[in-house]
Amino acid sequence: MGGIHEDIALRDRAPVFRDRDDAGRQLGRYLATFPGLDDPLACPIPAGGIPVGIAVARALGCPVRPVIVRKIQIPWNTEAGFGAVAWDGHVFLNKDLLSQLHLTPDQVEAATAKARANVREREQRLNQRLGGPLPDPAGRSCILVDDGLASGYTMAAACQALRPLGPLRIVVAVPTGSLSSVRQVGELAEEVICLNIRTGPSFAVADAYREWYDLTEEEGVRMLLDGWNRGRSGRE
Repeated sequence: MGGIHEDIALRDRAPVFRDRDDAGRQLGRYLATFPGLDDPLACPIPAGGIPVGIAVARALGCPVRPVIVRKIQIPWNTEAGFGAVAWDGHVFLNKDLLSQLHLTPDQVEAATAKARANVREREQRLNQRLGGPLPDPAGRSCILVDDGLASGYTMAAACQALRPLGPLRIVVAVPTGSLSSVRQVGELAEEVICLNIRTGPSFAVADAYREWYDLTEEEGVRMLLDGWNRGRSGRE
C-alpha cells in the first residue's frame, strides 16, 4: 500500500473548504512541500476535479492533463454507480456491490457500454476543444486530482488506466475522502494525499464544502481554456 497523508487537524470535520478553488489552493500548498514530485503533471478528473486540479497546477507551476473517467450507473439510481470506465476503456467493477444489486449480465453490460460510450464522446469533445495532444505522462510524477473520494472507484479506474502510460509515480491528491476509499485507492498509487479524511458511517463529498454545486463539463472546459491546458508550463 502507498503512503497515506492527511491534515490531522481536519480529520472528521465538515465543512472545511469554501469551494473547490479554495480546496485546490490548500491542496496545492501541501503538495508544494511534498518531496519527490519530479517533473509533476496535474491530472484532474472532469468535471469537479478541474478547478481543484488547476489550483494544484498553479501551486506547482506544472501543466494540466485532464483524464476522463465515468462511473457505471446503477439503472434505477443514476446518482450511484457500481464501477467506472476510464478513457482507455478499462472497466473497474465493485464486485461486492454488484453481488448485492442482483443485476442481470445484460443490465451490467448495457450500463457499462453506456459509460464507455460517454467516456469516448467526452474525450473526443475535450481533445477538439483543447486543440491538440495532451502532455505525455511518461516519466513524470502524475498527480491524479478530484474534488473528493466517495466510493473511490472512479479514482481507482484512473490509476489503473494511467499506469501503462509510464508515469514515474502516481500520486492521488484530493481535498476530502472517506477513510475506506482512501485506503482502497492507496493500493493502486504510490501516495495518497487527502487533507480531510472522514470516518463516519455516511459520507458525501459535498459536505466538505460550504459552497457546492455540480460543475458542468462546459464550465470545466472553459476553465482549462483559460490558460491551463496542454502544458502551458512544462514540457508536452
